[in-house]
Amino acid sequence: MTKKYLVAIAFAAVLTPALAADDSEDAPLELTLPVTTDPSTIHCRRIEMPAPPSLSFLPMHRTFHDDFDEHPLSSGRWVPHYAGGASWPEARYWGGDGSDFKRKTSANGEQQIYVDPRYAGRGSAPLGLNPFKIAKGVLSIVASRTPSELKAVLFNNEYTSGILTTQGTFSQKYGYFEIRAKIPIGTGVWPAFWLLADDGGWPPEIDAMEGRGQRPGDLVMTTHWRIPATGRIESCGFDFAVPGAEADFHNYGVLWQPDRLIYFIDRKPVADIKVPVGYDDPMYMIVNLAMGSKFFGGVGFVDTESPVTVSFEIDRISVYQIGMNPPGARNDR
Repeated sequence: MTKKYLVAIAFAAVLTPALAADDSEDAPLELTLPVTTDPSTIHCRRIEMPAPPSLSFLPMHRTFHDDFDEHPLSSGRWVPHYAGGASWPEARYWGGDGSDFKRKTSANGEQQIYVDPRYAGRGSAPLGLNPFKIAKGVLSIVASRTPSELKAVLFNNEYTSGILTTQGTFSQKYGYFEIRAKIPIGTGVWPAFWLLADDGGWPPEIDAMEGRGQRPGDLVMTTHWRIPATGRIESCGFDFAVPGAEADFHNYGVLWQPDRLIYFIDRKPVADIKVPVGYDDPMYMIVNLAMGSKFFGGVGFVDTESPVTVSFEIDRISVYQIGMNPPGARNDR
């Protein structure tokens, strides 16, 4: 979601992976994934139907899990805004002219401001805006048109919405990061689940799932990195069609190994890439619902056809570390 105006070097046309319906709604304590075993020199590719000799099965143990039986801000594991970092001084997410940081990525042309019940905007007292709703174990991040009476105090942003990050509360080097969610649609709708380096630098960035709101069932999985010698940012990613993704829950995940990143839909590998340079530090998770994009195709700017409210429904978010759980180890959160 950061600086999405950068031109990707390998985006493909929307193609439907050969996937069976996912029967697993759970995130067990121990999980085994089918992973690609082709030479790590293979740079970046879509995976059609991998032949059995090119797959192995990797055991992992769970290190993070939230199935959203309670409000996400009550547990202390999520933060409702960006934190940025000293090594990324430009990471000031301005909510609008004169606003405080951490509430928006204005370079993307976003038209929402991220709020939470304690956020006061231009004012001095909390506005009590809550974009996070819990019902029957499902978290909904809700984007809503900004009420006219709050436009000025919210820096004239067209929408209020929500973001959750684990920067400062949970990060991990290597392992499998997964969200089970429905992908909302509509003009200007831009949901995402992604990872950034815990040291605050950018890139690296792993976009495990981004939805193109104007294209139902179209989602993107992308890797971003920087070439040290030139400072140039490069990206490689692919679009995938998951029919009915706005109505049905599916698992979207990424496995980070020392030599390879593998992207999964419903726990089946659909793309992989040799780990680029710069993937050295633990990464934290971000899940958010942006509204409006200047550069990310298939989203567009909000207009009169955009939904008054739209929800990004999330059943759970889970993380696994490679290897079986050693004796005496515990699962974090």
